[in-house]
Amino acid sequence: MSTIATEGSRPALELRKVVKSFGPVVALRSGSLTLERGSIHALIGENGAGKSTLVKIIAGLYRRDAGEFLLDGESVDFSSTAQSKAAGIAVIYQEPTLFPDLSVTENIFMGRQPANRFGRIDRKAMRQEAAAIFRRLGVSLDPERVTEGLSIADQQIIEIAKAISLDARVLIMDEPTAALSGVEVERLFAVARSLRDEGRALLFISHRFDEVFDLCDTVTVMRDGSYIDTTPIAETTVDELVRQMVGRDVTELFPKLPSEVGEVVLEVQGLTRAGVFRDISFTLRQGEIVGLAGLVGAGRSEVARAVFGIDLYESGSVRLHGTPLTRSNPRLATQRGIALVPEDRRKQGLVLDDGVSRNITLAIRSKLAKFGLIWSSRENTAAEVWASRLEVKTAALDAEAGTLSGGNQQKVVLGKWLATEPTVLIVDEPTRGIDVGTKAEVHRLLSQLAQQGIAILMISSELPEVLGMADRVLVMREGRITGEFSRQEATPEAVMYAATADSEVAR
Repeated sequence: MSTIATEGSRPALELRKVVKSFGPVVALRSGSLTLERGSIHALIGENGAGKSTLVKIIAGLYRRDAGEFLLDGESVDFSSTAQSKAAGIAVIYQEPTLFPDLSVTENIFMGRQPANRFGRIDRKAMRQEAAAIFRRLGVSLDPERVTEGLSIADQQIIEIAKAISLDARVLIMDEPTAALSGVEVERLFAVARSLRDEGRALLFISHRFDEVFDLCDTVTVMRDGSYIDTTPIAETTVDELVRQMVGRDVTELFPKLPSEVGEVVLEVQGLTRAGVFRDISFTLRQGEIVGLAGLVGAGRSEVARAVFGIDLYESGSVRLHGTPLTRSNPRLATQRGIALVPEDRRKQGLVLDDGVSRNITLAIRSKLAKFGLIWSSRENTAAEVWASRLEVKTAALDAEAGTLSGGNQQKVVLGKWLATEPTVLIVDEPTRGIDVGTKAEVHRLLSQLAQQGIAILMISSELPEVLGMADRVLVMREGRITGEFSRQEATPEAVMYAATADSEVAR
């Protein structure tokens, strides 16, 4: 196993008081970061704190306006991603960008395939090197397999293998665990630790404190585009990091307001789709938040999509206010008062190239039309109500949704569906990928909506979120509901047992 040279005591990478503006908008006021060899360094901060801008400067996507950027003690100024990669820097993003029709090996060596003595691509050498890298990482991946169909976790391993084949000295992992199961996270962490032990410098960006404390050696906090502090993980606490991130104490991450639970609004009976879920039955009452928990792949999102009418189901029924709801008809479901905030806000919830106002009013455009036309003034007026109520941070209502932070994108999707005035709100992973401050805001909003009488089905993979917000908890495992608990009965142990046990435990 190779070891990266120590090159004295100089840090592998340093940013000192880096500034970056986009017109009048200052994205980085004073960004500072120091990465040491043989260490995993966490970078945390609320959405909009400047983390992504800092990473893009390191990756060569942006050029800084001021400040210093040092690599192995030497000043650098990348004008392209190619220069950054050539200097030994690799970025592994949350959603890998691989060529699906090519093999694992071809993706690793894309653009730099070795040639044999006849000038042809040496495929055997490529396969052998790919296999050797996977052995070093301790993972089992077939170098000849086509990439299409691989899990996000396996795709990230391929990106890491690509970085190792380039002999990258600095690896940046940007929210790499957002779409991974617990087992996949552990495998990724094992790979990260092996890279650290080789002497490489790793930067880990995450909103999940348990992962930061489990994996990282040091943590840097940013807030409002500025460097706040760097601390060894062993010398800090979650409460201290939260205070530094948001500039205040977040004492109520789960602000559950009392609400009066009323009559049954939604009734699902015997819902079945072969190979996906079976015999799903539950009720949802006015003013109630029901948490739907379970491991990744348990079928929770598929049930939500079937109830809303996006996906077909073969048997069973959905009744809204006592009246049967026609299956596979999301337009009718919306008209009848059901709203679904999807798990993947970027692909399923937003039109990224459209403005904030257009996105918020997408589901109510027929109501805004007059003589078949929609005036921008009416669109903006309707959008402003929800942008203001949800405190969407944007330069203008016509700003593209794709330019917003993850937390503000989630608020726009919530605004779009709340504008339909639903009586049933289904939210799938409502706080995935957003910072702790915005999480508290989303939780407060959901609690206020329940207090106003809206029935809420909340799907979440974060157990503290489920336990903190739900009046009742349903647990799914392998396409079936295996547990139902009141707020008082829902303990971490009971929920996890229901999510992993072989038989139903509490119905």
